Amino acid sequence: MTTTFDFAQIDVFTDTPLCGNPLAVVHGADRLDAGQMQAFARWMNLSETAFLLAPTTPGADYRVRIFTTSRELPFAGHPTLGSCHAWLAAGGRVRGEDVVQECGVGLVRIRRGAGRLAFAAPPLRRSGPVDAGLLARIARALRVAPGAIKASQWVDNGPGWVAVMLGSREELLNLVPDPALLAGLELGVVAPWPEGGHAGTPHFELRAFLTTPGVVEDPVTGSLNASVAQWLIGARIAPPRYVASQGTALGRAGRVHVEQDGPTIWIGGDCVTCIRGSVTLP
Repeated sequence: MTTTFDFAQIDVFTDTPLCGNPLAVVHGADRLDAGQMQAFARWMNLSETAFLLAPTTPGADYRVRIFTTSRELPFAGHPTLGSCHAWLAAGGRVRGEDVVQECGVGLVRIRRGAGRLAFAAPPLRRSGPVDAGLLARIARALRVAPGAIKASQWVDNGPGWVAVMLGSREELLNLVPDPALLAGLELGVVAPWPEGGHAGTPHFELRAFLTTPGVVEDPVTGSLNASVAQWLIGARIAPPRYVASQGTALGRAGRVHVEQDGPTIWIGGDCVTCIRGSVTLP
């Protein structure tokens, strides 16, 4: 027996199709179990696939389950923005001022403004210094001298991120990591742009290296940018409002808009619907 579902494919963190991070979104997925969701996510072969369901928590507008090709995630950034974009485009009605998404980490607020969605960065599950042994392994994995790593921090908000900072964007874009040494790590690498923030240029460049089978590097990563922003702003490395670039090494042009508003850090990005239709699943 098969069932047909409404379906969309969204490009996230860009206002130009094919320049951001694609996300598959299945609407009305309450009849699907986790095995069916995982099978479809594996077949789509994107970094993440999202499934929209009715909320189970009072105050939530909708619920989302997020799958990579190999596992379910409690939270991820570009699926949060892309799912919200797809839900609104399909006629979703917001109960309050902000959209409230229910997911594995709880409730996540998403605000709408200036034509751009932004989610409230969830709290870090793990923070603090990275031990010397792991830093040495990361340096070997990135094929850089240990001294090339200028700063580091655990920045896990669900996926398991650890992040390091290099001295220049050029060093970052020239990285050719060793996948074997990256095994088991969700690694974010950040570096400042030359003259970052001047004349409309981004402040930082990021790259995200993943453990997902078949996906070595993620084009544009909301969860990583959310956690890195908490680190950089908290350490006064970054201003309370900045733009990050990601995806350059993969031929993309993702832009992540970061803004601290009181105690909340908002992670914003444009979204574009590239495909809309239906999908038939067993």
